[in-house]
Amino acid sequence: MAYPIARQLGSPLDVLLMQKPLRREVVLELSGTALEGELTRPEGCRAWVIFAHGSGSSRKSPRNTYVARALNDAGFGTLLFDLLSASESVDRENVFDISLLSYRLAQATDWLKGRPEAKGLPISYFGASTGAAAALQAAAEFQRDVFAVVSRGGRPDLAMEHLFGVCAPVLLIVGGEDHGVMGLNVEAESRLQRARLAIVPGATHLFEEPGALEEVVRLATAFLSECLERKGGSRHEVA
Repeated sequence: MAYPIARQLGSPLDVLLMQKPLRREVVLELSGTALEGELTRPEGCRAWVIFAHGSGSSRKSPRNTYVARALNDAGFGTLLFDLLSASESVDRENVFDISLLSYRLAQATDWLKGRPEAKGLPISYFGASTGAAAALQAAAEFQRDVFAVVSRGGRPDLAMEHLFGVCAPVLLIVGGEDHGVMGLNVEAESRLQRARLAIVPGATHLFEEPGALEEVVRLATAFLSECLERKGGSRHEVA
């Protein structure tokens, strides 16, 4: 599918273009810090997913990009962005500063809510590794209206004291061979109000094994679709 470059709104033609799919590079100005990102809205967009990458990664993470493209095909808009500037990421303390990262994610959420491309649609998070901790903390402290959180190989232990405050349903995806992280996610499941643990057999932390990332896509797409459907009117809980 071709993704035309979006223009500044200002005419009926621009409003018409807002109904078309788009993919564009963006710069998020968050508290004086410029962070680069990529915004994609598919045709018939029904909700948004903001990605939070793990330590040592960026918005160009091949695994998150793969998942994002699959979610686009399923009708979800996506925002991938760098949680830290280039100069900030040099300091390893920033990479593991979950409070800073969660605040940045919350700011990015407000930024997206204010964009015409978002059209007032509901927003969710997809976090990987330390990014999952940032997503959970942001959902607990700043953005309680996110409709779902998906964690891939997450480090929820880095936000453990905030887990009780997460109101959104959470999917914890863990590799069956990621033994250390497995225990952390089992503990997190017991602390979250509405959580589901999904184990991908044979997968390690990066889900590099054949078919592992495809299973992550399947699980995440089904979960987000279910949460979105229930948000739209059902009284049943996602647990």
